[in-house]
Order: sequence, then C-alpha cells, then structure tokens
Amino acid sequence: MGTWDVGPFGNDTAADFGGALDDAAEGEREGVVRDALLCVIRTADYLEVPEAEEAVAAAALVAAQCPGGDPVDPVYAPEEPLPDLTALRGEAVQALDRVMTEPSELLELWAESDGGPWLASVRRLRDVLLVQEVAEGRHPSRAEGHSVR
Repeated sequence: MGTWDVGPFGNDTAADFGGALDDAAEGEREGVVRDALLCVIRTADYLEVPEAEEAVAAAALVAAQCPGGDPVDPVYAPEEPLPDLTALRGEAVQALDRVMTEPSELLELWAESDGGPWLASVRRLRDVLLVQEVAEGRHPSRAEGHSVR
C-alpha cells in the first residue's frame, strides 16, 4: 500500500485516480467519479484496496463541493475543473459505508496500523455528505447488507 497520509488523496491509487480524471474529457469526469463509487457499492465479496481507495477519493471530491466540505489535496487531486458532483452524495455515502464494512482489505490494513486518524477522516467525509442530504430532506440508503463501523 503506497500510502503517505490518512487523507483521501494520501496514497498512490488516489493520486493516479486524480490523474485519470485530468486525462478524461470534460464531459466524462462525472462518469469516472460515479463509476468509482458504483464499483465499490456493487462489490459484495472481498473489497480490494485499489477500488476502495478510488472510492474514498471520489467521495472526497463530492464532499468538497458540499457545504462544510474540505478542499481536496491540491497536489494529488485533479487539477482540471470538475462538474457539479453533488448529485452523487447518496452514492458517495454508500461507497464509504461499503469501504468501512468487512470484508474490506483497506479497512483491514488500517486496522493493523494506527487506523484511528484514517477512520476519522472517512467519517468526516461521510458526515459532510449526510448533513447535506438530511438538510434537503433526503436520507441516503445504506448499501444493502452493510453497516457502518
């Protein structure tokens, strides 16, 4: 795991995801973010690290556009402008729920080390996404069969 920070873009996979978004045509960037989220949501079996790291990065991009969201890492996040991603809040919450639910390799790896700061980082993203959903009277459903740690 090429990881140097607990933030959503603090690993090689997320940095590569940011680069892939920059390489994508302007009209395809929302689809790239959506696909990263849906890939994880649809994974019922063992969730591998690369998919989980991409989903966390994608969720961070959505959260950054929500009130109270933190800006993403200016070095490793995409440099090209992104479209409005706030319609993907529900999917972002579901993807984070799945990453935080076993069987998840990323969850296991952070549990083997000092994963508290990473867990706090992911929970912060989820909280920002949920606050916006609830404020608009919508309650995102959890990914079926998964609970939040």
